Amino acid sequence: MTRKLFGTDGVRGTANIEPMTAETALKLGMAAGRHFTRGDHRHMVVIGKDTRLSGYLLEPALTAGFISVGMDVVLLGPLPTPAVAMLTRSLRADLGVVISASHNPYEDNGIKLFGPDGFKLSDEDELTIEAKMSNGLEAYRVGSDHLGRAKRLDDANGRYIEYAKNTFPRGLRLDGLKIVVDCANGAAYKVAPTVLWELGAEVVPVAVSPDGFNINKNCGSLYTEVMREQVVAHGAHLGIALDGDADRVVLCDELGNMIDGDQLMALIGDLWHRSGQLKGGGVVATVMSNLGLERFLAQRGLGMVRTNVGDRYVLEHMRRDGFNVGGEQSGHIILSDYSTTGDGLVAALQVLAALIQSGKPASEMLRLFTPLPQVLKNVRVAGASVVEVLANSAVEAAIAAGEAKLSGQGRLLIRKSGTEPLIRVMAEGEDLTLVTAVVDDIVETVRRVAG
Repeated sequence: MTRKLFGTDGVRGTANIEPMTAETALKLGMAAGRHFTRGDHRHMVVIGKDTRLSGYLLEPALTAGFISVGMDVVLLGPLPTPAVAMLTRSLRADLGVVISASHNPYEDNGIKLFGPDGFKLSDEDELTIEAKMSNGLEAYRVGSDHLGRAKRLDDANGRYIEYAKNTFPRGLRLDGLKIVVDCANGAAYKVAPTVLWELGAEVVPVAVSPDGFNINKNCGSLYTEVMREQVVAHGAHLGIALDGDADRVVLCDELGNMIDGDQLMALIGDLWHRSGQLKGGGVVATVMSNLGLERFLAQRGLGMVRTNVGDRYVLEHMRRDGFNVGGEQSGHIILSDYSTTGDGLVAALQVLAALIQSGKPASEMLRLFTPLPQVLKNVRVAGASVVEVLANSAVEAAIAAGEAKLSGQGRLLIRKSGTEPLIRVMAEGEDLTLVTAVVDDIVETVRRVAG
């Protein structure tokens, strides 16, 4: 049985269009609340969100659903996804909810669920919740004397600020560092600059004025031009760019050169290996991570395990096999010694600690390997089904031809997005011209078939 409502990172879609409607959010709250009502204690759910306008639509609908099945609701307001996961555990809640579409534009929104352990739900839990939603919810409603209550946690920001600071080495400060931090007009717009400032840095904040519409708009981890320009203009030592819910991060050095998630995993993995902190004998990455990372780790006697795209799959493998460093090239960095999910700010703090301790500029410290040429292009599928397009004989033939051209010289990855109606075409190899040609041929065929 496959999930229909949940994707690779919760439920996601265009706001006020199914499934991102108040009606579905209400049902999801009821079903998830019922699923996590276990035992005879007073049950509680915490709800955080990013800064999208549609958060005002979905938050009260979810709240009503949880209250109707007898759950108390603690509202956190705009707060990073990892902060919600942390507070779910800290408050001993039965469930955590994040209302966010991460790096997507404001028109989209999503709902992510965390269990009482602060980890994202398993496929089995999501399937059970979907089944409850489709089987009628009348029986889950409690009597009027057993309804839940809602309250707002006024110091949620402060709790996460202290938690993040405690992941930074004691006795170390950021005095003397000038840091540009781009908060994507998203969930970290208050907490990220505050953490850096309290640790002693001179902070240049970017995209910290959310208006409901400007989240991720020409800012954040997918649009880094402004951050890089500000780093150079202010003579900063480092740039940090978060996404809308701050569970991913990319950096740039003092010259404005980008540092992606693969380089961050290389740095943290190597440092933790040399300090004896690394577990699992390597790192966990996805099929998208560059072959250069794999070679870098191998040179240090470390392994790299690849999973499907999605931080939940990275984390599942980390938990199962005892790794404590994993992530994605896009900047989801999971450091399980500290967090149960990707945390962009905590990952950035690890890098800053390494910079302070080394005394070297970021341009010398953060680029540990030369990536192989890698070309990724996305094709939006408007009318046809993504699955149908990928199963088309012409597309299959184009993919087979691309694999034949790259045989022994690189690798090809074709996959559908788990959060948008996109087909992603990626090729990697020693020869950039060949890699580009292979991707372009497949993209052209996919576009023709998809119309």
